[in-house]
Amino acid sequence: MSLNVEQHFRPDEKPIIDDISDWISQAVLQYRPVLSIFLNPRQIYIAQNLVNQQDEVRMRSYGGFEEAEMQRVLIYPSYFEPSNDDFELQLLEINYPEKFAEISHRQVLGTLFNQGVERGTFGDIITDGTGRWQIIVQKQMASYFQEQVDRVGKLNIRLEPVEMTDTVNSETDWESIETTVSSVRVDSIIAAAFNFSRNRAKEVIEKGYAQVNWAETQKPDYLIVEHDLLSVRRAGRIRVDEISSQPTKKGKVRIKLSVVTVN
Repeated sequence: MSLNVEQHFRPDEKPIIDDISDWISQAVLQYRPVLSIFLNPRQIYIAQNLVNQQDEVRMRSYGGFEEAEMQRVLIYPSYFEPSNDDFELQLLEINYPEKFAEISHRQVLGTLFNQGVERGTFGDIITDGTGRWQIIVQKQMASYFQEQVDRVGKLNIRLEPVEMTDTVNSETDWESIETTVSSVRVDSIIAAAFNFSRNRAKEVIEKGYAQVNWAETQKPDYLIVEHDLLSVRRAGRIRVDEISSQPTKKGKVRIKLSVVTVN
């Protein structure tokens, strides 16, 4: 990918830019659909920007349900008409003693990472709020997940394949926030989203409690961009929907966020 394109993105995004560029090249040169790993909202945004520069191919993303955060991207020639089956997804339900134990999103995610599972191999972890939990994974990796993941914390579990049509309605309830910040530093965004002081936000970040697109950051001055997804331990999650390019009269930045707080 050209230097001119990379200048529009962050230096640490170069690896995913290179991957997306390779997928686009395969689709163009081999004149066939190319399917990505699971991507986060920021990576999907980058993919769409790169695909838009090509006349030969188009792009669609899908993660198992309409509001999925993690989705696979399909880059395909104009002749191709994609369907949901082309995204090769498998839904796995977590079977555990619901009457005697509770599990959380953080526990399930931690379990998968502790097993050495790469983030791109699975999508959203969802619950209906009544005790049912499901994971959306790459279809070709489903048997691996079933064989390797048999515990969440100290709890014995079993992953069972179910039809994608049985996906639960996620209980996640995003609240929209429009506000202004002095800068788009990560500590400023976290402070605005959770009504923290800047000092508290800075402390949370430096302790390693904050993640940007599932990668831990301990730099309060890390700059946030549109479509980033932030999570803060014991506070909640933030989706950066819009950052205005026009400052206010007082020099502040207008932002639109979607926020989920931890009860």
